[in-house]
Parts: sequence; C-alpha cells; structure tokens
Amino acid sequence: MASVSFRNVEKSFGSTRIIHGIGFDIADGEFTVLVGPSGCGKSTLLRMLAGLEEISGGTIAIDDHVVNDIESKDRDIAMVFQSYALYPHMTVGDNMGFSLRLRKADPALTRARVANAARILNLGPYLERYPRELSGGQRQRVAMGRAIVRDPKVFLFDEPLSNLDAKLRVAMRAEIKALHQRLKTTTVYVTHDQVEAMTMADRIVVMQEGRIEQIGTPLELYDHPANLFVAQFIGSPAMNVVSGVVRRGQGQAWVEAEGGVRWPIAPASPGQDGQPVAYGVRPGDLGVGGGADSRSVPAEVIVVEPTGAETELLVRVGASQFVVVIHGRTQAQPGETIHLSIDTGAVHLFDPTSGIALTA
Repeated sequence: MASVSFRNVEKSFGSTRIIHGIGFDIADGEFTVLVGPSGCGKSTLLRMLAGLEEISGGTIAIDDHVVNDIESKDRDIAMVFQSYALYPHMTVGDNMGFSLRLRKADPALTRARVANAARILNLGPYLERYPRELSGGQRQRVAMGRAIVRDPKVFLFDEPLSNLDAKLRVAMRAEIKALHQRLKTTTVYVTHDQVEAMTMADRIVVMQEGRIEQIGTPLELYDHPANLFVAQFIGSPAMNVVSGVVRRGQGQAWVEAEGGVRWPIAPASPGQDGQPVAYGVRPGDLGVGGGADSRSVPAEVIVVEPTGAETELLVRVGASQFVVVIHGRTQAQPGETIHLSIDTGAVHLFDPTSGIALTA
C-alpha cells in the first residue's frame, strides 16, 4: 500500500492546457474516485499517475517518492482498463500471470498468486479458457485478477465498468468495493458515473475542465456542495435549481422566482432581502400532499414514473420543471395540480454569477 500526492500538476497537449495545476493527497489504503464529465481531465490525470502520459508541470509522488521520471513499469502500480486489454491468444491463467513471467518471477510464486487471485474473484473454473469464451463481466474480473497478481502499491481503474450492462455494473461495483475492503490497497478509480462514485468511494474528487471543484466524502458532497456544478453533478436525479430573489417579511423568508412563485427557505438562511440567488432542492427533499398554504408550492403534474419502491414525478412550477421523488406510490395523474412541501433545512442557495454556495 502507498500514499499518492499530486502537487501543482499540469498537462498540456501543444498549446492546449488540459490540467490546470491540480494538487491533492490520497491516503494509504484509501479508495479515491475521480469523477466529472467527459473531457474534464480525469483519465489524463490517472494516466500521468500510471506513467502513460508525461507530466507538463508539477510533481506526482508515490509514498513521498517523486515518480515524474520513473518508467511506468517501475512505479509499482497496476491498471485496469475500460477495454480489459487481455491477450486473446492466452488463457485466463496465462493472462493473469503474464506480468510476473515478464519479470522472470519464480514459476511457483506465479502459480500461487494466480491461484489466490482466481480464488478471490471466483475465476478458478475459467483458468484454462480464452478471453473469447468469457462474458464481459468475467473478462473484467480477469483484468482485475491480473492487477491483483502483481500485488502493487496502487490500483488504478479507468472507467472499468463502462462496457457492461446496467445489472452487471451494479454487481461489479460491489465486487470491486469488496475487493478493496479485503486487500486494503490504495485505489484510484476514474468514472463519469456519479452513482459509481457515490457508492464506491471513500473520497471523491469532482473535476471540471481540468480543475478540481470539490473534494470530500460522498455524503459531504451530497449534503454540502461547494458550488452549483457539484450540486447538480452529484446526486441522481440531479438537484432542481431555479433562479429567484430572496424576500423576507413577517418572520418568514422565501425565494421569489419567475411568475411570483414563492419557494420557502429557513429564516436563518443566507442572503439579504432582494439578493438574487439560485435556489436548489434535491428531488427527495420535496414532498407531496396536504392542501394549499403559505409554505406549500402548487405544481402541475407532467409525467408520473413509478419504479416500484419509489415514484418519480416531473412537475411544472411556474416557468420551471422540477423532479420529485417520493417513497411509495401516488394517485397523481398528468394534468393534476398537487402541492409540494419543502424541507427548508435541505435547501441550498448559490450565487447566480459565481455558482458558489452561500453560507449563513
């Protein structure tokens, strides 16, 4: 196991800068997920850590040892790719043990490590098969097994589940997390899927356009997003956001949106009377029921999507559309008017220009 440090890391392709002076630390044994939209630089950062891309500026260290000029094969890392990258002419066992044979390791050690990895990943019955004879999930387990056999200081995963169907992705998420809990190896995982990030990470690094927007535990990012980008990127369905102006009077506070819609906020919420804000509330923090009162918001139902344990509603409030997630089922039908109740303690206010979260 090892710690990893990024210090003012930059990457440019020609005159185009991709990574803008990124710096953060990954603790020994931590499972860190780099997440962000396509093109944000997360895979480039991972490839620089792996030694597959040159570093344009700054330093990357593994266990306090700068690795900028160290060859990839000498960094004691193992990488699992999106495409599996298995040798089609080799059996599963040969694929898993190839890196050790390349190093001319003791054959007995190679066999023992392959057998141990196969036991961990339930690949024992497949050791004599070829990759073409395996399913996508089995191939991904072989790629993971090849990484385990190397017994590296750091595991690197580059969107390893992107080629799998939805059900298999859920199963593989659990397998990778269980593997980390068992081996305790420092892991850096790249994905654009925030659900993967939320369910797997000890800490998440949210990136956008080559910069870090926020670093924290999954629940820290969910409950206390630093800005609008993080607020709307983390959480599924995404946070509802509407523009408005803070209003205060008679001991109450609200955000007045287009069309005179009043969205309630707690009296102690940040923002002065008349201050423009972006009002954010997560779909699960909106309730349905009760009659009209000063703290409820009327909404027209557009779409009802039952999923079994939950029901997702798309509603229209004034000129805006909101998503509402309720536990259980509803009798609401498209075209009906319902009344939304809001947990004001879960409301987020942001500066509409900078996007930065407002604090009291």
